[in-house]
Amino acid sequence: MTVLPITIGILVAGGVYLLCQPGLVRIVFGITLLSHGANLVLLASGVSAWRGEPLTGAGDPADAGDPLPMAFVLTAIVITLAVTVFMLALARLGHDDDTRHVPDTGEDHHA
Repeated sequence: MTVLPITIGILVAGGVYLLCQPGLVRIVFGITLLSHGANLVLLASGVSAWRGEPLTGAGDPADAGDPLPMAFVLTAIVITLAVTVFMLALARLGHDDDTRHVPDTGEDHHA
């Protein structure tokens, strides 16, 4: 099962690449990709893919998946969505100021 580690690696590499690019929108997308990679790491730690549902009376509790990583991922998804919307709103209101050229004021900065 090598698909999950490769997917996590691609998400993290893409997120780091976008974080190194100029432009606030690219940085926001990079942070979002990094958070998706972290969510997949948390889901993989719960090993829910080959275990049963963590419901009472549905089977042996030793065979049930751990619900805590699933709850962490759900919380992380909600927080990531809120932070992404907030940062995109800031990028829109600020007109993505980090990529604009600052006009010369005529002041001598070398003295």
